[in-house]
Amino acid sequence: MPDDLINSPDDSFAPVPTSGDPTVPALSAEDLAKVAGTVSRSRSESTRRNYAADWARFAAWCQREGHAELPAHPLTVAAYLLDAASSVTQAGERAYSPSTLARWVAGIGYHHRRAGHPAPGADELVAATLSGIRRNYATAGERPRTPRAPLLTADIVTIVDKTRADCTSWADEVLERRDSAILLLGFAGAFRRSELVALTCSDASLHRLDGLHIRLRKTKTDQEGRGSIRALPFTHNHTSCPPCAWLRWAQVVAAFDAGGRPAVIRLLRTAEPFEAHVCRGTRPRMVPTSPLLRSIRKNGNLSDTPLSGAAVHKAIRRRAEQAGYDPDLVQQLGGHSLRAGFVTQAFRNGASAHAIMRQTGHTTPAMLETYAREHAPLIGNAVTNLGL
Repeated sequence: MPDDLINSPDDSFAPVPTSGDPTVPALSAEDLAKVAGTVSRSRSESTRRNYAADWARFAAWCQREGHAELPAHPLTVAAYLLDAASSVTQAGERAYSPSTLARWVAGIGYHHRRAGHPAPGADELVAATLSGIRRNYATAGERPRTPRAPLLTADIVTIVDKTRADCTSWADEVLERRDSAILLLGFAGAFRRSELVALTCSDASLHRLDGLHIRLRKTKTDQEGRGSIRALPFTHNHTSCPPCAWLRWAQVVAAFDAGGRPAVIRLLRTAEPFEAHVCRGTRPRMVPTSPLLRSIRKNGNLSDTPLSGAAVHKAIRRRAEQAGYDPDLVQQLGGHSLRAGFVTQAFRNGASAHAIMRQTGHTTPAMLETYAREHAPLIGNAVTNLGL
């Protein structure tokens, strides 16, 4: 049987069998290709793309510097990291963050293990080099990091109200319904933008007692697709009710899929005034596999493809700008502002880490501490008990 690698289109491959190992079965090339394809899917598509790009960068650096890339000596990887850490942009800022360098090490290890070699990143030298780089960045105050500012409940309500008040045409109303759904669902569900844009029409359903149930088929921390349900409850105020926002947008999607632009115009011309809850009303019939959130053309037509994560990012910034937010703050906003806002507001309202994790899907409280330190530093802080 062949001892070389079975390559697949995404540059992933099956482990290299050892010729002297009597336990290695004799498999056909077809079976080996199936194994390689299945193993390659153990990582998400975006992770595989990143690893491929990271490996190409490392291999090019090794060739330029005269080092062997496979297998790479831990000292080679350490030198590679130090070279990258010393790189600066035209503005004189560090070009690569410690998290990016750590991802490079993971990608290098991934390719080594798949080729039957130990991962050089497991060596103490590489770990110590990464740690030293982090300390150097922190000491110099040059640790590149652009955390997204959180949008809290008052922000979401303000932006949504302004979005609705600015509608002057039926096309504006289509865009308003979608953007309000993004803001209210994204905030109440603590969704990542990748989770929002991956939703299909069948993933959301109204529950008589809970409100809106949204099924996540796969998340960043659930790459195997075990799935989970996030509940977005009915609220007292209809203007900030996530189930209402979903239903109003779902009506547009159902109308467009059934009758195109004319059907959407008829829907909006005969729609009830925005004066009360609609989430107890008739549920629209939608195509189950159709994407829930979609891009909207200038003429009001909906696309048939999912909205991109970048479009969610731009929509949040655009709506905040239209609501009169300071330009400097707008530049700090993005898709993650909704998820960060949920955690921050929940902490400020006295929720426990466990309760927050029930909605966010975090597996440990450690990540939540980052939000608490940066956006709710007085919560649980003894400084409030000093009696000053």
